[in-house]
Amino acid sequence: MKSKFSWIPALLAGCLALQVTGFAIAGTPSAEGATVTFGNLSDGDVVPPDFTVKFTISGMGIAPAGAQIENTGHFHLLIDLPELPALDQPLPVSEHIRHYGKAQTQDQLNLAEGEHTLQLLLADYAHVPHDPPVMSKVITIVVARGARAPADS
Repeated sequence: MKSKFSWIPALLAGCLALQVTGFAIAGTPSAEGATVTFGNLSDGDVVPPDFTVKFTISGMGIAPAGAQIENTGHFHLLIDLPELPALDQPLPVSEHIRHYGKAQTQDQLNLAEGEHTLQLLLADYAHVPHDPPVMSKVITIVVARGARAPADS
């Protein structure tokens, strides 16, 4: 007797084949004028090694990964990323790309002292950036012991 879920392995294999062969995946449309920004950080801020970073969004909503809801997505934080990942593929997980697939709007970071770049990128239910992409400007922060934590906004 065939399981009613017997199609799942074939679907997963097909998705993996698309990823491996580099075929573009159509991104979910973004809402016109949607923006993401840092709620409590600005370019040039000096922060302590342990601090909370807050994410804000305008023109769209937040939903967890896997929830296919129009005009929503979830945050990804790009840290010291040398170049943007492919914007027509699911975003990889790495030390430079943090996923907030549970619809989180903040995180506690612990970064080494020194200069770091940060950027926010919204992605859809499948971790694929929207089309056109909804991303913040790259900001540079300096992490220094004894610095004050960013104020809540």
